[in-house]
Parts: sequence; structure tokens; C-alpha cells
Amino acid sequence: MAGKKIMILTASIGSGHIKAAEAVAEELQRQQPEARIVMVDFMARSTSFWHWLTKKIYLEMLNFVPNLYDVFYKLSSCEMGASCGKNMFAYFMLPVFRRLQREHQPDYVICTHPFPAETVSLWKEREHSDLSLSVVMTDYSLHQMWLCRGVDHYFMATEAMEQGMLQQDFARETLHATGIPISRALRFLPDKGALRQQLGIAPERRVIMLMGGGLGLGGIEKNLQELEKIAQPLTLLVIAGRNEQLLQKVRNFAASSRHDMKVWGYTDEVRKLMGAADLLITKPGALTISEAFALGTPMLLHDPIPGPETENAVYATKHGAAIWLHPGERLSPAVEEIFAGEALSGMRKRALACARPMASEEIVKIILQSAGF
Repeated sequence: MAGKKIMILTASIGSGHIKAAEAVAEELQRQQPEARIVMVDFMARSTSFWHWLTKKIYLEMLNFVPNLYDVFYKLSSCEMGASCGKNMFAYFMLPVFRRLQREHQPDYVICTHPFPAETVSLWKEREHSDLSLSVVMTDYSLHQMWLCRGVDHYFMATEAMEQGMLQQDFARETLHATGIPISRALRFLPDKGALRQQLGIAPERRVIMLMGGGLGLGGIEKNLQELEKIAQPLTLLVIAGRNEQLLQKVRNFAASSRHDMKVWGYTDEVRKLMGAADLLITKPGALTISEAFALGTPMLLHDPIPGPETENAVYATKHGAAIWLHPGERLSPAVEEIFAGEALSGMRKRALACARPMASEEIVKIILQSAGF
């Protein structure tokens, strides 16, 4: 049944949900070239001004009152709180999905964010529709906001999340602990030495990559000041994301740094830079962590957004692939400790042990089989 249309609904709140959607779309096109794939950012201004405004308010909330989001996250962790929150967003966003459904007439819908997932679920219920729906979770912990009715397949990061859903009486055949989808391109990157040669980095230098996601969050300026206290010469690969103000500040800082610094704004070269690095200093976004696992790149994690990023940090730290720098702890001694002795090689091995590089292939294979492609 070639030529079916698959709609992937995602949300540009950070870059992780978008990256997961892109990885699934890429793999769908590879496995089923005749499928017609349309990817929609549910929170883009071009999709809906009101959705976009909601996103803007959310991001401002993170900047000024992060504890408020923490309260919301905890309240929505219980079934009643999650149900109220999901229903509110779903009813608010339902008219937009009605329009998208009429415009694209999809045969299958895949969601990489809970807002469109619950909206499609509500639409299916109200329209008595059997439209196929899959949900790709992009966290390392189970949260009630992801769980909704009328879902044919859930794809999750870990077996522990699968067990948690089984305990809530979800049907086993709908649950798949595949890992979080990442681009298959990571499996075909040149080795670390070749990547460093491309970047003009001396092979004997320790290389640290600093990033704060696509939004350029995460105290990069403060971390650079801490790294100046390290006497050992370093090469620093800094990604400021779409934060133009931060980009200019980092460039100014680089001019007088004791270390060799290479600076980017938003870039598609993140994976190559991560593959060249000995250590990644970052906020614990789930897609960033998943890519670092696949590349065997140890992490120093800091400033998680309360809620899912905190849980991501717990997961990576618990499995020995990362060190979580808590408030009040200094970054420079932590970096020096990681670079001393065998700590770094041990973290590399444990990162690779957590990797699920075939997740996108597994997800797409299941979806295509269930959809009768």
C-alpha cells in the first residue's frame, strides 16, 4: 500500500522533539521511499499564532520562574493533575489539528511531543476515528503527560519506563522500549582522530564541547569563566545556538581566553563536534544525552530544567556516563578530576553501554509493519 501519507507532529520547545521527529522522518524515507511524509511543528507561528504564543510564554517562564514549571511538572505527575493539564491543552489545540487533518488527510500520525499526542487522541475520540497513532517519548523517565487514549504504539527510552506502563495496565503489544530515535548518521561519522583533523585540533589536546541546546541556555558564560582556571591547555568547542547575544559574548571571550576556542551559533555540525570531544558540558536534554551515549562521549551535566531534564540527569549519572554538577559545586575541579587517571575511559565505556543507536530503525520497522506498508 505504497503512497500512504504519514504526518509527524512535533514541537519546537528546545530542539530535542524536533531532532527525534527528523530522525524518524529520515528513517521512514529510507525504509519506505514511496511514503509521503509531512512534518509539522505544532508550536510554530506558521502553524498557529496561539500555539506559538504559548511556547513563548513557556520559555519566558523558564527564564524567570523555573520553580513554577517544577510545580506544574510535579502536579501533572499524578493521574488527576495530568488529565486536567492534558485536557486543557488538547481542547485549546484541537481546532489546529482539525485543520491539519483536513489539509493533509494523513493515514498515520506520529507525535514526538505530548501536546499534539493528546490533541490527536481527543480528535480520534470525538470523531470516532481509527486513525493510526504512535507516540515517541523523548524523556528518560515516565510522565503522565505522555499517556493518552487511542495510541497504537508507544516508543520509550528504557525498559523501566515500559514496566511502569505495564503496571498502569497498558497493553504489552503497544509498548516498545526501543530507545530515543537519533539520526543514523551518527553511526557513520569518521573516528575521533579524523574529526579532530578536520577541525584543525592537535591530537594531544583535551577537547571540551559546551552547549545549551538549540536555545543557547545553560550558563555557558559562567562555565567558560570556570574553565579559564584550568592551567592545562584545552580546545573548547562552544555552541551558542540561536542565542545571538550569547554568541557575541562568547566570541568576545574567545579573544582573550587562555584556551583555543572555536565558536558556532546554531549549527548542523553538532554531532561531528560531539564526536571530536573528550567531554561534553551541557544541560541534560534527552536527545543530547542519547547522541552522546551513541558516540561514547562522557558528560558533565548542569542546570537541568526542573522536571524531565532533572530525570535525564539522574539516568545518565546513575549509569556512570555523566557527572551531575549540582548548585554550589565548582566546574573546574570536576573537569580536572574527570581528566585525571582512568575516569574518562570508564565514562566512555559506560556511555556506549547506554547507547541505542538503532532506535529509529526499530521504531520505523514497527510502524510500517503495523500500518501495512
